Amino acid sequence: MVHDEHNWHYKQALQDAKNKTPMPWIGIYVAVASLICSLAMAADVFHGFRHKKLWFPCKFFVLNAASLTLLSVAMKLPTDLSTDMPGKVDQLAKLSSTTFLSTAIGNFMPSLGSIDDKDIFMNITALTIFVITILTNICIQLGTGLLSNFLRVEHTAVIFCMLVLFVISSFSALTVSTTKKHIQMKYTDVHKKASSEVSEETETFTVEKLKENVKKYWMMAETGNPQFVMARSVTCSASGAICSLTTFILAEAEIRTFLTSTNYPYYFNSDYKSSIFFVLVIQSIGVLIGTIGPTFRWFTAIRSKLSEGRGKSSKSVLKAEKYWMERLVWWRESPLALRIRGQKRRKVVHITKNLILDFCINVQKVIVAASKSVLLVSVLLINPLWSCFHYYRVLKRKLVSKPSASNNNTGSESEFGPNAKLDLSCYVLYLEGEEELALQIMKNYRNATDHFLLNGRKKHPKYLKQLVEKSTGFMGVAKFDSDRVPSLNSEELPNYWSLPVVTLTTIAIALPNIGNHEVDRLLRSISEGLLYVSHVEKFLDGKGEMVNIRNAANIVWLEVDLFRKWLNEDLQKMALERKTSKETLERLGDIAKNIVMEFKTNMTGDLKENHLNWPIKAIAANSMYRVNQTLLLDHICNNDETDERLFEQLSVMIADILGACLTNLPRVINMKCFCSAIEKREKSVQHAAHLLGETEEILEVLQHYELPPLNPDEAAYIDEWRALIKQEMQITIV
Repeated sequence: MVHDEHNWHYKQALQDAKNKTPMPWIGIYVAVASLICSLAMAADVFHGFRHKKLWFPCKFFVLNAASLTLLSVAMKLPTDLSTDMPGKVDQLAKLSSTTFLSTAIGNFMPSLGSIDDKDIFMNITALTIFVITILTNICIQLGTGLLSNFLRVEHTAVIFCMLVLFVISSFSALTVSTTKKHIQMKYTDVHKKASSEVSEETETFTVEKLKENVKKYWMMAETGNPQFVMARSVTCSASGAICSLTTFILAEAEIRTFLTSTNYPYYFNSDYKSSIFFVLVIQSIGVLIGTIGPTFRWFTAIRSKLSEGRGKSSKSVLKAEKYWMERLVWWRESPLALRIRGQKRRKVVHITKNLILDFCINVQKVIVAASKSVLLVSVLLINPLWSCFHYYRVLKRKLVSKPSASNNNTGSESEFGPNAKLDLSCYVLYLEGEEELALQIMKNYRNATDHFLLNGRKKHPKYLKQLVEKSTGFMGVAKFDSDRVPSLNSEELPNYWSLPVVTLTTIAIALPNIGNHEVDRLLRSISEGLLYVSHVEKFLDGKGEMVNIRNAANIVWLEVDLFRKWLNEDLQKMALERKTSKETLERLGDIAKNIVMEFKTNMTGDLKENHLNWPIKAIAANSMYRVNQTLLLDHICNNDETDERLFEQLSVMIADILGACLTNLPRVINMKCFCSAIEKREKSVQHAAHLLGETEEILEVLQHYELPPLNPDEAAYIDEWRALIKQEMQITIV
């Protein structure tokens, strides 16, 4: 009997050991999930520092299904009720997990601004279930003694902070659509003012005015960024204070545990083996990194309040603005969409709904008042240190600046330049209660666009600039396609900017007796130029009528640029085989004519009616035929023309077309500045600033040219330029 009992215990021990075998791998799984979340938070911190956005927008670690899934894996230890974890490292790892979740919730808050209502509802619901599960499991472990008394106070404090963070985040999410609506209304009003100023300055548009316009729209886009609106809210700053508190609690628990632990063999004894130590280290580092963003938002709010100074009563300071409750009030006043029979039942449901929403409104008021109280207390605590620092700076400035006051005044003017005179305060978008914050925001972000302009200048197209400088006007726009060329179609295809450039470049490459370095330089110039031509064509072809022509130019250019071929014809081989430029032009013209005639033979009725739907090969061949015939007519009139001279004429013609096209860039930049989608606004203005920085030198060259009297819509199309220039040429001849 004793022997059987001994065997049973032995088998039970073997089974327990077998069951615990995968535990270290589970620990590694938890550590990897925690590491991924930590790296995502670290990436957001790096992105914020790199772009000097100390409110740290959420770009990588956002509230979505992927992050919640990773967090659910990382929270394996707090939800483990079956594994005996008596070791102090086990207990610390559970505390680090709950602290890690609290930090994650604090980091999620700005991302709420960039999520639509449906996704907010789904993600907050998932987060609610997740948080309730964690809280329930922790409470069970506290009640049953699975969590030791050694860290009971820390566990209780952290789960309380996590619950407060969750409630703050959930109620803050209710204001997202409301704040977006208010910001959008302000953006519309300010945009009308900015666009009217632009239309008044169109006649005398300069690069400096374009820079000012980009700065105005950048201020509007940056201050109206939904994530920034959420990040500068009082609830978000309060969450930063709570995240800092939970980090301090974890640090205190770890320091106390390490200082009081003496029995190291049992200290690391765990079913998770050494993986539990990796979980603790990774999550502790993740908490430290994840606290940076919320803490900076908290201190930024403190600094803004200190800069504002005093002047408001405590009652008005703690008052919740209307937009915090606007959505809840609207729900309370709106009838239910549910169909309920019976007047008494409808009455009961209506009263119940109002009671619930009244409770939520009061909770929202308490959250806002408590958040403002946290900020107010923080300001009162920091104010003595801030005053000492402020007085120190003033005293240092007086002592240092006195001997060289005149030099310092000059330096201050040169530091800010013309930007110091540009008042951007009226372009700051703010909510009710943020009036005094507007000036502080304007000071912080007034020169933010200089960074993007500088990055754009570093990538300026030097070869394109050299080519555009060859232009002496815009006569090449009218010369590349002559009216004397017999048409192959009853209705001629329209020209668009990129296709004539590609066609002329193709011909230039095929010319004999041209040095490789000249060809390479031209190709680099065209590669840079077509990038900006594509911006003009994409933004100004509003109806999309020229899509096929643009596609034809892009596909043909890819073949020309990479393989020196045009529709499978080897251009380098052609340049070597032909002895004169005339032979090359005739060869290319014959190939193009044959392609067009072959296509017309097999053309269906739909293509006959709409030439814009022609296939790419036919569009490219038609352009080549007309340009070739035009050049042949000029070549016949100038028999003494050399290959080098013809190549130079083609280069000047291309420069004229590119120059005329790029005069539309200011309009494109202005169009990029304005973006109706609130989530894409900032990136769109950033692209506009980059584009302005890249093309600044070219625009300065072009602004000295006398432009034809075309309205902006007409100036977007090369055929309008050709018609007007030819008309002026005829008037001059007469």
